[in-house]
Amino acid sequence: MTAPFFVDTNILVYADDRHDSRKQEVSQELLHSALTGRNAHLSTQVLSEFFQVAVKKLGLPAASVRRRVEIYSALNVFQPTVDDLLAAIDLFRLHSLSFWDALIIRAAQASGCRILYSEDLQHGRRYDGLEIVNPFEGR
Repeated sequence: MTAPFFVDTNILVYADDRHDSRKQEVSQELLHSALTGRNAHLSTQVLSEFFQVAVKKLGLPAASVRRRVEIYSALNVFQPTVDDLLAAIDLFRLHSLSFWDALIIRAAQASGCRILYSEDLQHGRRYDGLEIVNPFEGR
């Protein structure tokens, strides 16, 4: 994983989800690689969604999740601008994506990433040089 890559929310969530040990292990390995290298990116949207899901769906204490957000914020964190929102709207319109998925794709593109690790998008699909990779495919 030497090329810049982007981590979607579900990777962070599965790292703490004990209901699927296989996905938890894969996510933890990916995040370990992300935290020890310099090529991993995520966005404020990813961090926000992670906090919400980890507290509401996984039932983790807010203080613990806050600490994880602090740890993950050591990665390259993308903060969208109005131009990024407009570009996400264009992706939404052109590719029939949800707006939130389009915003993740735009964040990955604007961060210079070649790979977006996500379970939520079509594995192998490309958006202007950005490849969607489901890290749980074929494992």
